[in-house]
Amino acid sequence: MKKAIFTCVCMFIASMVMAQVSKQEKQVLLDLYTATNGLEWNKQWNLEQPVETWYGVTVEHNKVTGINLLFNNLNGILPASLGQLKNLKKLELSFNPISGTIPAELGNLEQLEILAINGTAMNGNIPESLGRLSNLKQLHLSSNQLSGTVPESIGNLRQIEVFNVFDNDLYGALPQSLANCPNLKQLMVAENNFNNPSDFSVILLSNSGAKIDLLNNSPQIEPAQPIIAVERDENED
Repeated sequence: MKKAIFTCVCMFIASMVMAQVSKQEKQVLLDLYTATNGLEWNKQWNLEQPVETWYGVTVEHNKVTGINLLFNNLNGILPASLGQLKNLKKLELSFNPISGTIPAELGNLEQLEILAINGTAMNGNIPESLGRLSNLKQLHLSSNQLSGTVPESIGNLRQIEVFNVFDNDLYGALPQSLANCPNLKQLMVAENNFNNPSDFSVILLSNSGAKIDLLNNSPQIEPAQPIIAVERDENED
C-alpha cells in the first residue's frame, strides 16, 4: 500500500515538472518575438528557458493568460497568430514602435479583458471583429495613427468599462449602442473628429454614480471622479 502511494506521489510530481505551455501557444509567442525584433527588446526572452520565466508573460494552469510588454521596444508588426491564445486575459503592448494594422484575429480572444496598444505607430481601421470580445473591460488604443470610423460592433461590448481612442485620426459618429453599455464609465475620444461625443456625457456620469437632475435643462453635476475626455469645439470659445 505504501509503495502504491509513493508511486502515485512520484507520478504526480513528475507530471507537475513536465507540465508546460503547449507547443502551439509557445509558437505564438515566438511569432511575436520574431515579428517585433525580439533581439532588440529592452528585456529579451531567454528562449532556452520555460515560457513561464519569459519577461511579461503570465502563465496559469499551463495556459498563457497575460502578455505585458509595456515600453519594451517591440519594433515591427503584430502577428495574426496572437488570436490563437484563447485563454489570454490581458494584452498590454503600449508605447512600443509597433507599426502595421491591428490584426482582425484579436477578435478571437474570447477571454480577453484588457487590450492596450497605446502610443505606437499602428494605423488603419479598428477591426470590426473586436466587437466579439464579450469579456473585454478595457480597450486602450490612444495616440496611434488609426483612421476611419468606430465600427458599430463595438457597441456589443457589454462588459466594457473604459473606451480609449484618444488622439487618432478617427471620425464620424460614435456608435449609439456604445452608450447603452451598462458598465461604461470612461470615454476618452478627444483629438479625433467625432461629431457626437457630447451625447454620451449624461449616460457616463450616470454610470459613474454622479448625481444628475435629468429634469433640469442645466443639471448640477457632482462627479465622483473625472471620467470624460471628449471632443471640444474650438468655436465655443
